[in-house]
Amino acid sequence: MTIKEVSELYNITPDTLRYYERVGMIPPVTRNAGGKRDYTEDDLGWVNLALCMRSAGLPVEVMAEYVRLFRQGDSTISERRQLLIRQRETLLEQKKQIDATLERLNGKIAVYEEAEKRGTMEWPHSANYKSQGEQEL
Repeated sequence: MTIKEVSELYNITPDTLRYYERVGMIPPVTRNAGGKRDYTEDDLGWVNLALCMRSAGLPVEVMAEYVRLFRQGDSTISERRQLLIRQRETLLEQKKQIDATLERLNGKIAVYEEAEKRGTMEWPHSANYKSQGEQEL
């Protein structure tokens, strides 16, 4: 596949694909006889992985390190596994923070839904609610 086809497939720019390759987020892409990028299924797999990891917040440097280790072969299996474990721990911590924020927002939304039904705003005065430092906003 050409770089244009891949950029359309993944809805990213050709510049982004070139950048991923340049910084090592994906291994060097297969080239045709004329030297133009000719993405194979393996290349597409790397692009897909890079996009997935970036959407999860994985830093460019970490993805480039993973690719570098991968290219060194099986002697780096343990290092790659540890890298992925560290990133999973980071994502799980972010998920906990997001879940806590969603819980707080859901509580605020519920208060507003009740206020809409009553036509007036009344904030709960429970100890649990106060302990979270909630104020009318």
